This record gives sequence, C-alpha cells and structure tokens, in this order.
Amino acid sequence: MCQSVEMKAIEWLDDRLRLIDQTTLPSGLASIECRAPEDVAEAIVNMRVRGAPAIGIAAGYGMALAAARSGAKDVPDLMRDLNAAAQMLRRTRPTAVQLFWATDEALKAAREAADVIDATRRVLDAAHRLRERERRANLALARHGAELIPIVANILTHCNTGELATAGYGTALGIVRTAHAQGKRIHVWVDETRPALQGARLAAWELLKEGIPHTVIVDSAAASLMRRGKVDVVVVGADRIAANGDTANKVGTYGLAVIARAHGVPFYVAAPTSTIDPRLPNGDAIPIEERSPDEIRRIGNMRIAPDGSPALNLAFDVTPHDLISAIVTELGVIRSPYDHRLTSMVRDALQAV
Repeated sequence: MCQSVEMKAIEWLDDRLRLIDQTTLPSGLASIECRAPEDVAEAIVNMRVRGAPAIGIAAGYGMALAAARSGAKDVPDLMRDLNAAAQMLRRTRPTAVQLFWATDEALKAAREAADVIDATRRVLDAAHRLRERERRANLALARHGAELIPIVANILTHCNTGELATAGYGTALGIVRTAHAQGKRIHVWVDETRPALQGARLAAWELLKEGIPHTVIVDSAAASLMRRGKVDVVVVGADRIAANGDTANKVGTYGLAVIARAHGVPFYVAAPTSTIDPRLPNGDAIPIEERSPDEIRRIGNMRIAPDGSPALNLAFDVTPHDLISAIVTELGVIRSPYDHRLTSMVRDALQAV
C-alpha cells in the first residue's frame, strides 16, 4: 500500500524495507514496503527504485529479508536460500554492478557465521555497512567533483544521479549540490532522459527541492546549446566502469560525450569506486540491459507510437574512456590513462572497508 509522506529514499524499518516509489514522482511522493526479497526484486525491475548505488543498497536489504524469512535450521540450508535470492536479485538489472557487490557481500557475511541467528544478523549488518559506505563515498566524491566546477557555470546532466539514485547525497547531482552550497553561481541543464524521463521527472524534482536553478531540455537540444556556448561542463553518473575506464550509463550518455568532445566541453563521470568492475577489461564486456519496448511506445498510459511498431529499448550505452575528461570517485579525480589507477582505487577502497 502506497502512502504520501515525507521519507528517506531507502529506509530499513526493523523487519522491512521502505522505498520511495520513484514511478509516482513528480506527481506525488509515495512509498512501498518490501517484506520479502521478491518485493525488492519487483521494485528494482519496475524502477520503483533505480540508480546503480540505490539498486545495490536495496539488494543488500533484499538479502537481509531473505535471511530473516528463510526458516533454515543451519547455515548450509540458509546459504541455499540466500544463493537463490542472490540469483533472483542479480537478474533484475544486470548492468548495475553494485547489485552484484551487494549480494556477494551478503553471501560472504553469512558464510562466516557460526549459526543461523548469527548469519541473519551479519547479513543485515552488511546491508547497513553498504548503505553507510555509499553515503560517505557520495559526500567525498561531491567535494572532489565540486573543485572541477567553475565559479559561474552552466552544467548539463543526464538521467537522475541524486539522493533518489544513491540513497545518500548523490553522485553527479551531489557535485552540483556541493558546488551550489559553496556559493558558485550554477545553472543546470536537465536532459529529460528518454524513454523513462528520469531527468525531467526525478532530477528536476530534486533540484527544485534543493532550490538549485535549472531548466529541463529535450535530449536532442544538448548539441545546439553547446554550439551556442551555453554549456560549460557535462557531469553524468555511471552504472558500471570497466578496467580501462569505458563507462556504462543511461542510454544517451555516449552521444553527449561525442558532442561534448566536438565542442571542447569537459565531460566528467562521477561514481563511487563500487561502480568500478576491474574484472571487465573494457566496455564491450559490460552487459547492456534491454527493457520492454512499451517504455518507448508509451509514456505512462499514453500511447505515443503504434503498439504494432517494433521498438528497441536499450537501457544503457557505453562511453569510451578516451571521451571522458576525468572520473570522479570518493578517492579523488583521475584522468587518462585509467587502467592501473582504477584497479588501484578499487583495491584501496576494499582495504578501507
């Protein structure tokens, strides 16, 4: 049951997970409650919760719900239930690497337990740690990234990378928030971000709530704005970063990077180290989610293309590393060549946990 209330994007309530239902925004602020891992999987698939860090955090709590509901009498039986829950959650949005990190950490925590009660507690503690780690990473990342923003700047961003997408402070929008709080005179061009309109619906909603000057634009307006000198910097998030710096993000990001390069506009990717996947050598190895064609043929209940027309709905695209001016993480700003530096960052981040 949904209810209109003020709430956190992701909140653990003793025995259940409460999420802002992002499909209701900006028309209304409503919540859903997840009491089983299947509820979390449904919320992820249907983008009630979205954004790679938020998906990972939700999956972590989904694993905690799986442990609590298991009914297993010993750790091996519990591990079977947790492995089944992990497989289900991993199938929901395969591009977001945090989904895999979160389920792996839950499984590792359970394996180290002495008994079922201990394992259940450890899995929930792992979810709490993941959320806190992402929150701290957002704040540090935002501070580093704000140094790249001029005193007066028009910033173009794509999709939604704020508190809703991270259950923390935000990545690309976290940089915007920090720059604004520092007194920099910024204005944000918000790509509507087709087909699900996460920019127009969600990023604009967050910017309005924060009192940050912004203007929503259609995705195809970016090139014209850059040609007219109306964009000083592009800042986007990421769902997965390969070892060489190739980056998967919401579809349309690659085109923005090409346009930015053509017009001499810096193109920055903001993401915590949990987004880096050192197992993948380059972007060709990143799995790209394909979603329902109806997300293109319809907006809400309104048909905008014939139902009989085929539609290809790729949720993400990959931006080659040589188009990225810098990658901003909680450990600092790095520039090309990325390979060894990204791998080192992941190692350093894991050692700090």
